[in-house]
Amino acid sequence: MNLSPTVAVIGGGPAGLMAAEVLSASGAQVHVYDAMPSVGRKFLLAGRGGLNLTHSEPLDAFMSRFGGRRAQLEPMLAQFGPQQVREWAAGLGIETFVGTSGRVFPTDMKAAPLLRAWLHRLRAAGVQFHMRHRWVGDEAFDPASLRFVTPSGEVTASADAVVLALGGASWARLGSDGAWAPWLQAKGVDVAPLQPANCGFDGAGWSEHFSSRFAGQPFKSVAISFTDSHGRHFARKGEFVATATGIEGSLIYAASALLRDEIAEKGSATLLLDLLPDRSAEQVLAAVKHPRGARSLSSHLKSRLGLEGIKAGVLYEALSREAMHDSQQLASTIKAVPLKLVAARPIDEAISTAGGVRFDALDAQLMSKALPGVFVAGEMLDWEAPTGGYLLTASMASGAAAARGAIQRLSL
Repeated sequence: MNLSPTVAVIGGGPAGLMAAEVLSASGAQVHVYDAMPSVGRKFLLAGRGGLNLTHSEPLDAFMSRFGGRRAQLEPMLAQFGPQQVREWAAGLGIETFVGTSGRVFPTDMKAAPLLRAWLHRLRAAGVQFHMRHRWVGDEAFDPASLRFVTPSGEVTASADAVVLALGGASWARLGSDGAWAPWLQAKGVDVAPLQPANCGFDGAGWSEHFSSRFAGQPFKSVAISFTDSHGRHFARKGEFVATATGIEGSLIYAASALLRDEIAEKGSATLLLDLLPDRSAEQVLAAVKHPRGARSLSSHLKSRLGLEGIKAGVLYEALSREAMHDSQQLASTIKAVPLKLVAARPIDEAISTAGGVRFDALDAQLMSKALPGVFVAGEMLDWEAPTGGYLLTASMASGAAAARGAIQRLSL
């Protein structure tokens, strides 16, 4: 007779799968439930352009990327951080390399082989998967009587402990819809409102000419800077993309938390775009003032400064035709184009979400104080981080931490 405790892991993303791995290794009977036909769908989507597993920067710098939640995440990352992620992948037969940006990728850049190897190992360890099982949160929520809606009707399951790893509220079509938030709140769990993170923004409005000509095109080799009303500052080089209504892309995502919070508080946020970060203001002014003879201003800017296409286009968005011929004003704007943003894009478009179950609502083992035996992991927790491997590493680390909490509670 098998007397091993049973743990239900609800959610088959990286946090849930890592929880299942740690739990099964401890001897627990693990059942993974997911509403989708297969697990790891957002994980696979993230790997389409090359799966960014983690980041190779020094651990202190890595920890700093979690901002105000560093203190809560640091103990988890100390046990399962960037180096452990690489070792874990190697254990699955997936070698990794460090890219020029410091990001860490599988050598083949793909997510699918890693996920297949992971699932094979989990099944070999006895983990059972239940697909198309959508958890139904209700007032009777009890680990001993879990309810799921399936294509063949409602079913119930019993567990000695539960790990919730249902994700945030972005990309609902892949399974993360945030439906759990009101259910947990109804049971007395304190949940911070879910908000878009690593997201794009709508601006005050491109002209029809700019939008029709440049939407979808990138601003390359630029820098942005932004200081919010509390004095918090962001400045970085990189690239991003113009959209029909605003801007998005890696450089914008890195600043998205500050921009989003400023818009929520003040109604708008204005960042400064440096079109030529490798040239000083004096060099730009000298180039603008250089005699252009019979050449048009556009030809002059292209010849002297390499400004053309979308970079030239955004100058005409910011300046009147008269101002474009004012050398001082033109040069200063090239180094600091003001881009006013008025709204974050909808949460379902975001790469990730902020908000979630507050750490104050959990004990040190990530167990809900209001729901004994229920542990929370991944994007359900109230934290956020930029892209670059931080999201995935912390999700997996929190899954492992929640599993350790359940192991301790069940005395495995």
